[in-house]
Amino acid sequence: MKRKMKKHLSLFLALLLGLTGLLGGCARETTETSAPPETSLPPTTAGTTAPPETTVPPTEPPVPQPKLGESLVPTEKLEGNPLYVKQVEYLPEDFIMGVDASSVIAEEESGVKYYNFAGEEQDVFATLAESGVNYVRVRVWNNPYDAQGNGYGGGNNDIEKAILIGQRCAAVGIKLLVDFHYSDFWADPGKQMVPLEWKDLDIDAKADALYRFTWDCLNRLNAAGAVVGMVQVGNETNGALCGETTWANITQLMNAGSRAVREVCPDAMVAVHFANPERAGAYDSYALELDRYHVDYDVFASSYYPYWHGTLENLSVVLSSVADTYHKKVMVAETSYAYTPEDTDFNGNTIGEDSAVTKNYPYTVQGQANSLRDVIDAVAHMRNGIGVAYWEGTWITVGGASRAENEKKWEQFGSGWASSYSTGYDPDDAGKYYGGCAVDNQALFDATGHPLPSLQVFNLVRYGNEAEIVPQELEDARFTVNAGEEISLPETVNAWMSDNSRQEVAVEWYNITDEDLAQMSQRSGTFEICGAAGELPVSCFVTVKPANLLQNDSFEDGDAGWVLTNLKATKELYVEDKAGDSLTGNKHVHFWSQAANSVEFTVEQTVEGLAGSYSFSIAIMGGDCGETDIYAYVKVDGETVATAPMTVSGYGSWDTGLIEGFQVQEGQTVIVGIYVRCAGEGAGAWGKIDDAMLFPAG
Repeated sequence: MKRKMKKHLSLFLALLLGLTGLLGGCARETTETSAPPETSLPPTTAGTTAPPETTVPPTEPPVPQPKLGESLVPTEKLEGNPLYVKQVEYLPEDFIMGVDASSVIAEEESGVKYYNFAGEEQDVFATLAESGVNYVRVRVWNNPYDAQGNGYGGGNNDIEKAILIGQRCAAVGIKLLVDFHYSDFWADPGKQMVPLEWKDLDIDAKADALYRFTWDCLNRLNAAGAVVGMVQVGNETNGALCGETTWANITQLMNAGSRAVREVCPDAMVAVHFANPERAGAYDSYALELDRYHVDYDVFASSYYPYWHGTLENLSVVLSSVADTYHKKVMVAETSYAYTPEDTDFNGNTIGEDSAVTKNYPYTVQGQANSLRDVIDAVAHMRNGIGVAYWEGTWITVGGASRAENEKKWEQFGSGWASSYSTGYDPDDAGKYYGGCAVDNQALFDATGHPLPSLQVFNLVRYGNEAEIVPQELEDARFTVNAGEEISLPETVNAWMSDNSRQEVAVEWYNITDEDLAQMSQRSGTFEICGAAGELPVSCFVTVKPANLLQNDSFEDGDAGWVLTNLKATKELYVEDKAGDSLTGNKHVHFWSQAANSVEFTVEQTVEGLAGSYSFSIAIMGGDCGETDIYAYVKVDGETVATAPMTVSGYGSWDTGLIEGFQVQEGQTVIVGIYVRCAGEGAGAWGKIDDAMLFPAG
C-alpha cells in the first residue's frame, strides 16, 4: 500500500487493530502472520508489489467513521423509500445480503466521494451497512502490477486493498467474502490465467504456492481485524482454474485453498464459484467432478445476470439439484441490473437500450430494485439457499468532464476495468481493450456518489414497501402493413409497471394526421411515430411492405405455395413454428445437418401472370456453416436471370438477398427462390429462412 495513504489512515488503523479481539477475525486464535506450519514462506508469496509512492497524491483524511465496532446493519424497516418492494416471505435472519465493492479504494483515490441518504458525505461501507448489507465481497489478485509498479486496473485488487476494505467493513458490522481469483488479473469463464510468479510450477508446486498464498492473505486479514465469513477458492471456474484445465488439477488447487481456509479461518465458509447456469447439465457436471475428487467446500455459488443467464426458474432448478444431491449450501455470488441505459464515464457500457440481451425489467431504479428483489426471493426459497451478492455496486464514474480526463485516473489509480499496463499480462484482451468502467449504469450509487433507493432493497425485502403502482417504461408499438393498406395507430400501449406487471395505458401520438398516414401507406419502408403516455415517451414503428405478389410470403401457412428441394442429405429441412427464431410472424424455414458437406437445398415458388419490372428479396440467418454458397435467384422461363449473394454470420444476424429490376414479358413463367450449400464446421450447419417478397420495381 502507498505510504502517503498510510500516513493519513494511521490513527484510524491503529484503532482498528486494537479492536481485533472485540470484532474478531475469522479465527481469533490465529492472528500471527508467520509462514504456514512446516514451511517457510518465500518473500514474494504474498504476491503484492507495491506501486511507486508517486502514483498517489496527498489526500485528505478519510471521512469521519462511525463508532468502531458498532454494527450499523438495521434490525427494523427503513422508512421513506419511494420504491415498491414486494416482501420476500420466510427470509432467514442470517441471509447474506452482499455487495461486491472491490473498486472502492481505487475510486476514492481517483477523487470519488460517497454520500448517505441524507446527502452527507460518509464512508461508503457505513452507507452499505445502514441499507441492510451484511457482507461485502472483495476480489484478491496475486500481483496486479507490472515490474515498474503500475497497476493493471480493475481496482488494482491485491491483498493490501482487501485489508483496507476488510477493516472498514468490520468497523460497521459487515463481514467479508474474500474472492481469490488465483490470477494476477481478471479470471472468468473465458480466461483463467496463472499468476506470473507461478507460471513455471508443476501442479504440486502450484498447489503448495496457492495454499501458502491463501494462508498468508487470510492471516493478514485476521491480524488487521477483518471478519472473514466466507472465502471463494476461485472465480467463475467453469472447467479451468489458475491455468489448469483438467478436473484432477483444478480440484487439487481448490483443495489447497480450502485447506488454508480451514486452518486460518475455521468459522468461515468455503465457496466454489461457477457461471452460466443456463447451460443444460453444466452445474450437475461441475458438482459431480467436485464430489468425485472430494473437494472440501460448503457453498456452491453461481453468477446470475438476468441478461444472459436464463430464467430464475432454471436457476432454482440447477442450484437446488446441487443442494439436494450433495447437501451443499447455494447462493448467487454475482448479480446486477442497469438502473439507466445512459453511460456516465465516456467509456460505453456492457448494457444499454441497443444491447442484444434479454430485458426482463426496465432500465430504471425501480427495475433494478425489482431484479434484485426477485433474485433474493429465488435464492431464499431454494433448498439451502443462503444469500445474494450484488456485483460492484459502488463502481461509478470517476467524474471527469471528458474521456481524456478520466483516462488519466484510470491509468494512474486503476479505477477503470483495465489500464494499458495490463498488456504485459493479458495482451489479447485487457491490453487491447483497456478503458473505464462498463458497468457504471448498474451501480447502486448514481454518478455523483449518492445512493440509489434500490440500495435499500437489502432491508426492505424483509418487510415489503408499499408505493403507488405507476408506469415505469412503455413498450414501443410495432406492426407491418402492405402498401396501400390503411394505417391505424393503436390507442393504447403496453406499460411496464413499478411492480413489474404489464398494463395497457392510453397513448397520444404527436404531429400525425390521417393525411400523413395515407401518404405513408403508399411508400415502402419503416416509419417512426412519436408519442407519450403521461410523461413517458413511446414510439410506434410502422413497416410498410410493397405489395407482395408471393403466396405465403413468411411461411405462416407452412410450405403452402413453396417447394423445398433437398439436393443432398440435409437432415432437417422444414417449416418450423418458433417465433423467437423468425424474422416476422411465428414460422420460417429451418435447416440443420450435422455431417460435413451434407447441406444443399433450394426453397422456391413459381409465379404466373407477371409483366413488367420486378424486385425479389428473401432473408436468412444461421451459424456453424463453414464455407458456404448461398444466394437468392430469379429464373424466367427456366433460365436464371439474376442472383444476389448472401451470408450467414450468427444467431439473430439476418442477411437479405435483394434482386432489383428484373424484366418479365407477358406470358413468361417466373421462379424465385434461395439456394443454400454449407460445408459445415463439424458442429452442424444450421439456419433459418424467412420473409420472401416479390413486388413491382420502381
